[in-house]
Amino acid sequence: MDFRSSDTITGPRSEDVLPTTATAAVKVVIVGGFGVGKTTMVGSVSEIRPLTTEETMTQAGVGVDDNAGVESKTATTVAMDFGRISLSDELILYLFGTPGQERFWFLWNGLFEGALGAVVLIDTRRLQVSFDVIGRLEERGVPFVVAVNTFPEAPHHPVEALRSALDLPDEVPMIDCDARLRTSSRDVLMTLMRYLHRLAVPLA
Repeated sequence: MDFRSSDTITGPRSEDVLPTTATAAVKVVIVGGFGVGKTTMVGSVSEIRPLTTEETMTQAGVGVDDNAGVESKTATTVAMDFGRISLSDELILYLFGTPGQERFWFLWNGLFEGALGAVVLIDTRRLQVSFDVIGRLEERGVPFVVAVNTFPEAPHHPVEALRSALDLPDEVPMIDCDARLRTSSRDVLMTLMRYLHRLAVPLA
């Protein structure tokens, strides 16, 4: 075979290479119901080109997937989203976004393997899609924070009302966010890291 210079494999792009200062890596899972913004969050905050497995929605999902409130959505994650962010020179987060439709939840078993914690994204227009998600995390014993994705047309509710509706313990952090914005998504991840640290090193 004639290998020309254009066929030479040069390796990963420079921006995809891990910083030489990195000493610790943590796996975090972004979960939530269908259409709450998981792919958007991973894409907005990732410092590398995110891996997505979005496919066009077809007639096969009609009557199977609950897309109430997000009828205009034309694509959906069918396996996972993947991204990476450096929270400091030493600490790297690997982000895994889960599929939202219940028929793909069997994939969660592999995605949660080795995960230190999770972010639950919610849409206040469709709180009901978050109940089973939070229940599954509690059954697995996975620590999580709740991020309220602020869709423009979504109603705003007091934190106490949301906690009550979600049956959320007081100690679980809840934060508003805009999953489209890198700084906002990063704040959510920092909230999760602080919560995990608090669980690991309880106050005296």
